[in-house]
Amino acid sequence: MKLICRLVLSGLAVSVAFGQLTLDQKTADFQQTAALYAKRYGPYEWKRDVIGFDLLNIAPWLTRITATKDDLDYYEVVSEYVSKLYDAHDVYELPSNFVATLNFSVDIYEGSLIVDSINRQRLPATEFPFLIGYQLASIDGQDALAMLQGLLRYEVFANPRSTARFAALLLTTRPQVLMPHAANVPEISTVVFRRPDGRFETYRIPWAKSGVPLTTVGKYMTPQSRPGDLRPGRHGTHGPGEVPAYFALLERLQNSRVPDRDVLGFGTLAPIFAQSLPSSFVRRLGGSPLDPFYSGVFEASGFKIGFIRIPSYSPSDPIGALTAFQKEIAYFQDNTDGLVIDDMRNPGGSLSYVDQILSLVMPVPWRAMGFEVRATSEWVVETSSAVESAKALGAPQFYIDLLDQIKNAIVDANAQQRGRTAAIPLDGVTLDRLPATDSKGNIISYTKPLIVLVDELSASAAEIFAAGIQDNARGPLVGFRTMGAGGNVEAWEAGS
Repeated sequence: MKLICRLVLSGLAVSVAFGQLTLDQKTADFQQTAALYAKRYGPYEWKRDVIGFDLLNIAPWLTRITATKDDLDYYEVVSEYVSKLYDAHDVYELPSNFVATLNFSVDIYEGSLIVDSINRQRLPATEFPFLIGYQLASIDGQDALAMLQGLLRYEVFANPRSTARFAALLLTTRPQVLMPHAANVPEISTVVFRRPDGRFETYRIPWAKSGVPLTTVGKYMTPQSRPGDLRPGRHGTHGPGEVPAYFALLERLQNSRVPDRDVLGFGTLAPIFAQSLPSSFVRRLGGSPLDPFYSGVFEASGFKIGFIRIPSYSPSDPIGALTAFQKEIAYFQDNTDGLVIDDMRNPGGSLSYVDQILSLVMPVPWRAMGFEVRATSEWVVETSSAVESAKALGAPQFYIDLLDQIKNAIVDANAQQRGRTAAIPLDGVTLDRLPATDSKGNIISYTKPLIVLVDELSASAAEIFAAGIQDNARGPLVGFRTMGAGGNVEAWEAGS
C-alpha cells in the first residue's frame, strides 16, 4: 500500500454581501480551485487512470457552472467536482457556521437506518417517546434510504460503506459548511419511525437552527495578484513560536487524520462493544478519561488474552501515551498468550506516533509505510528552509538528516519535472525499521500472536497501522475493509 500526499481544500473566505457572483467571477473562482489541484494534488494520475476522473478536464464543469442561477447552486457544482475524487481527505468547505439539526442521529446497522442517539434536552421523552433502536423510515414523506443516496456526495470516502455511514449523519444534521443549501429546511418536519415490533410512529420534530446562513457571497472587485495571495491554511495545531519551524514542517507532512465526526464511538476511549466484553474481562486502563488507552485481560478457551484499544493516533501527550503503551505491552508479554488490538472507529493522527506504536508489536525487522509527495516548487522552498532552520537551531542530527532526505527527494523530482517523489519515509531515514528496544538493546516488542480489529471507520493513520500489520505478515486483520483515507492533510484557501 502506497500513500500519497494530498490536500483538503476550503471554500471562499469572503464576507457575506448583497447580490450574486457574476458568471466571470464563478468561472475564475472555479478555475483557481482546479488550479490548486493541478499544482498540489498528489494522486492526480492515479485517480485519472484507476477511477476515470480527470480533474484537469474542467470543460464539462464550466458548462454546468454557466447554468447555475445563484451562488449556492455554484457551490453545489464545486462541491460535486471535489467529491468525484472519492478521497476521504478532500472536501470543499463553505465559510458558514449555520447548522440545522433534528436533535437525534442515525447510523447504518445491517442495512437499516437505526436511531443511536437522542438529545433529550431538546426532545423530551414526554413529547417524543421514540427510542434508540427505532428505524428511521421517512422525513417529510421521503423514504429515508432514498434520501441518503442524495447525500452521499457530501461525505465521499474511498469505501462505500464509510461513505454511507457518515452521510447518514446528514439526514438529521445539516451543516452548511458541507451542504450549500442546508438552510433550506422547514421549521418542522414530519418524521416516521418503524418500531422493533414493526409498527410505525409519527412525530412532528422542529429543526433547531444555529449560526448565520450563507445566502450569497456577493459581487466583488477583481483583486490584483500579489505575493502571498495563495497561502496555506491550517498547517498544524501549534501557534507561532510554540515549536521550531523545522518540526512544524514535519508535523504537517506526518498529519494523517480525518476530521472528527459524530458517529457513535468515533475516536472514543472505550470500545464500541465495551458492554459486551467477556465476563472474565479485567480492565487495566480506561477507567479515567485521561487514560490514553482502554486495556485489559480476559480468558478464552483456557488462554489469557490481552486487549488494548487505540482510540486515535493523536494523543494530547504523545510521550506519555507511548510510555503507557510500552508498559501495557510489557505486561501482556509476561501475562498473556495472545493480544487483540482494537483499531476500529479510529480517525488517525500522526505518522511518527503510529510507527512508534508499530515498533512495539513488531518483534522482528519490519518495513514502514512510504509516502509520495507532490514535488511543487513551494515544497522545495519550505523543505530547504526547514533544513537550514534545523541546522541553525542545533537540532538533533536525526532531524537534519530526515529533512535533508525529504528535501532531496522533492528537489530531484521537481528538477526532473516529475509530479511526485518516489515512496519516501517521512519519520525516519529509511523505511526499514527494527523492533523497539530498551536502553540495553533488549527487544521489548510483543512477540506472541495478535489480531487487529478494523472497520470502515478505521481511517488514515489507523490504516497505516493496519497496513503495517498486514504487509509485514504480523497477524490477521479482522472486521471490515478500512476507509481508504491514507495520506497527509493540507488545507488551502480556494477562490478569490
